[in-house]
Amino acid sequence: MKKSKILDLVIFAMLGSILFISKIVTELLPNIHPVTMLIAVFTLVYRSRALIPIYVYVAISGVFYGLATWWIPYLYIWTLAWALFMLIPKNASIKAKGILASIFCGLHGLFYGILYAPAQALLFGLDFKGMIAWIIAGFPFDLLHMLGNVIISLLVVPIYKVLSRLEEKRTI
Repeated sequence: MKKSKILDLVIFAMLGSILFISKIVTELLPNIHPVTMLIAVFTLVYRSRALIPIYVYVAISGVFYGLATWWIPYLYIWTLAWALFMLIPKNASIKAKGILASIFCGLHGLFYGILYAPAQALLFGLDFKGMIAWIIAGFPFDLLHMLGNVIISLLVVPIYKVLSRLEEKRTI
């Protein structure tokens, strides 16, 4: 295996671990964490390869907390966040990237419960009305999630700049 491929594996494993650790460190805060912001940064820097640390994070979360039913939506929720950030053009200005990432972070937080709901409905036998009730009950947390994501997304640009520079200076 080439040195660059091994280095990529190490970097992506580390980034996935950072996603996991960032979630653990902020667990006391209700639905406020830097995961979506970090996914934004990783996607802006690594584009499609950002899926690797995302699924490292998903795998670590499943192993650490047990592959319980709450984990199943993780298989698609973070991919949807990645897909949103992929909509940001590679050649957009740094300011545009920051603004769009902040908007998308907020949207992902706001719609998190709606994205989670279909899996919950299927797993717990909720009908459509039950699923809507579940979404409504969780909406205050989704608003908090949105607010937290927007505030934390202020770190997208500085972290993006650092990670981009590191990647530019990489020799292998």
